[in-house]
Amino acid sequence: MTDQKAIASPKKTKEILNKYGFSFKKSLGQNFLIDVNILEKIMHFAGIDKETGTIEVGPGMGALTEQLAIHSDKVVAFEIDQRLVPILQDTLSAYSNIEIVNKDVLKADIHQVITSQFKPDQEIIVVANLPYYITTPILMKLLMDRLPVSSYTVMIQKEVAERMAAEPNSKSYGSLSLAVQYYTKASIVMNVPKTVFMPQPNVDSSVLHLEMRETPPVTVEDEHFFFDVVQASFGQRRKTLRNNLSRHFKDKLNKETIEQYLNQAGIDGTRRGESLSMEEFANLANTFCKAI
Repeated sequence: MTDQKAIASPKKTKEILNKYGFSFKKSLGQNFLIDVNILEKIMHFAGIDKETGTIEVGPGMGALTEQLAIHSDKVVAFEIDQRLVPILQDTLSAYSNIEIVNKDVLKADIHQVITSQFKPDQEIIVVANLPYYITTPILMKLLMDRLPVSSYTVMIQKEVAERMAAEPNSKSYGSLSLAVQYYTKASIVMNVPKTVFMPQPNVDSSVLHLEMRETPPVTVEDEHFFFDVVQASFGQRRKTLRNNLSRHFKDKLNKETIEQYLNQAGIDGTRRGESLSMEEFANLANTFCKAI
């Protein structure tokens, strides 16, 4: 497919905008892709073939949706903006393997959609250019819902991608890194300039690839409590673990008890959260879990 025919070109996107008198909604973080070469690379990194079922969040005018329809077996795209549904039905009318779901993905029963729209045991991959203002809630909902999805390849704000893929002892490493890496193996596969979007966003973008883990890399007594301890440990980044945990558990544990449990977990309370590996956080949470 050439640039002239593809939706993902400046000319075609302007034609569609003019035809429908469409105006971008800042509140929905609408930035549409206008470079088909970028989309071809995303297809490659996502590892899609004609057997794959694909889910998209926020199809916009259908630039990515079109490429997913060409390269995969079936596309289910969640679009919250009702104004875009007739536009998508028009721009994608040449493809019979696309289902547009006019729902907020945060409120949708995605398990039910998967059961009704895809073949039993079909490999399903999520590929999306996610709205930047709501990237983290969307990804965390999809991951925590434990969907039957093998991987996620998403275009997101560069800074957020760096946080999700960060290693310990880096300034980007934090509770989000641990939350994402608990469920997936995360890697940034490509950086993307602002110029490939209409309108151009104020931030740079990256494509993040998340390969789902069959089981988490650590064993925790209580998942909710594990994430609670992780978040507490990064409560104030410059503070020590001892201080952050004392502040978080002040109604339940005194400082001496906290020190005792840190010692029991074999972790120096003067360290900061960014220096702990996921294994150390699991050990810390499991030790504290017995006390709370």
